[in-house]
Amino acid sequence: MTPWHLNGWEFAALAFAALLVGFSKTAVSGANTVSLAVFAAVLPAKASTGVLLPILIAGDVLAVLTYRRHAHWPTLWRLFPAVAAGVVGGTLFLVWADDGIVRSSIGAILLLMAGVTVWRRRTAEAEEEPDKVTTRAGRAKARSYGVLGGFTTMVANAGGPVMSMYLLSAGFRKLGFLGTSAFFFLIVNTSKLPFSAGLGLIDAGSLLLDAALVLFVVPGAFLGKWAVNRIDQRLFERLVIAATVVGGVQLLLP
Repeated sequence: MTPWHLNGWEFAALAFAALLVGFSKTAVSGANTVSLAVFAAVLPAKASTGVLLPILIAGDVLAVLTYRRHAHWPTLWRLFPAVAAGVVGGTLFLVWADDGIVRSSIGAILLLMAGVTVWRRRTAEAEEEPDKVTTRAGRAKARSYGVLGGFTTMVANAGGPVMSMYLLSAGFRKLGFLGTSAFFFLIVNTSKLPFSAGLGLIDAGSLLLDAALVLFVVPGAFLGKWAVNRIDQRLFERLVIAATVVGGVQLLLP
């Protein structure tokens, strides 16, 4: 898959999706599910994950440079072992699943996560603070979200909404949310590279297409940095959830 396999409209759609990746990494994390859906619509579903991964990593680097001071490392260390298990499970799933199963499975998971988060936020009497999520229930939640996040990020680069739901449920505010997710996805996405290459999802052709698309990530990141300071917390949370729902519905559509 190279730029020469695409017509003008297809390349424009992927360029817009790449710009949206930059925006999502520095503003509204769940928005990159729309990018995932665009890539999966223009390219074969499996191949799209290999093309999208280096673009996501470029966005992760920009997000880390922007929000590196706001990461909450205890949360990250709590998540990583479970995420590793999910990545291994996702790799095995990709060996077996075809494009249709990949799309419908991830779409269903995204909608489920959005529904659970809305329900939890409406029924909870008080939000947990990030540094207080150390109870047995909190550790179990971190493990379950970690496994699911690792699985979805490996299968279709769709771990963003799962982690967004976890960070929102743990009471993170905007900057802590963005700083923690920035480091999380830079580490996780980089660790996925050998798995994706081993599955044949990344090759010279896909990297050539990445080189053409990554230029659009930078203006998206600057746009997100400008926008995030103008979005209040409640609107921020609603946008994250709404973007998750939109991405999930798009993946379920034929």
